[in-house]
Amino acid sequence: MKRFILPVFCILFSLSAIAQQTAKDFTQKGRELYEKREFMEALLNLNKALDIDANYAQAYYVRGNIKDSFDDRHGAMKDYNLAIEKNPKFADAFFSRGNVKMKLQDYYGAISDYTSAISVNENYIEAYFNRGKAKQFLQAYEDAINDCSKIIQLHPKNIDAYFMRGILRIDFGDTKNGCLDLSKAGELGDLKAYEMIKEKCNQRTQHAEEGN
Repeated sequence: MKRFILPVFCILFSLSAIAQQTAKDFTQKGRELYEKREFMEALLNLNKALDIDANYAQAYYVRGNIKDSFDDRHGAMKDYNLAIEKNPKFADAFFSRGNVKMKLQDYYGAISDYTSAISVNENYIEAYFNRGKAKQFLQAYEDAINDCSKIIQLHPKNIDAYFMRGILRIDFGDTKNGCLDLSKAGELGDLKAYEMIKEKCNQRTQHAEEGN
């Protein structure tokens, strides 16, 4: 009896491993098709992956990205929810779900998701940046500035972080340091930073001089 059970167990284990690998293959194919903008074929491959393994978080995640591309926010949210349910440490799924919430103007919900992504990956620069933007919408300027500063700590030449921190500091009333941040963004290659300097820095300086 034991001789019979062992081969059966080995066969079942092998079939399970093959199914898992096949789900991974279908997901990878779906991802490649998605990047080529062949969306319908991509969806078919991802659905096949989930038919094989309904717990494969990556397939839900990529399918969610496709739905988000078509502004199917409800469908995208549902797939990101499933990806996170299957893998609670899926930083990219938290990030992408946060992006959907941002589009829906659910800024507190977005901040929560970006924070979850950062708790999984403390170097997730995009999550810090988008969390800062969500905080900006809520006029939580000081907290948003801190997120930009964290990005600059991790990536000292991040142009977008200097630009956003510059705008935030000016809005928060710290015009001098905000303008210096915009200057740094311009120095690093962001030409629109100089337009913002003309608009937000030089005019304020001119008004101050006129006031005197």
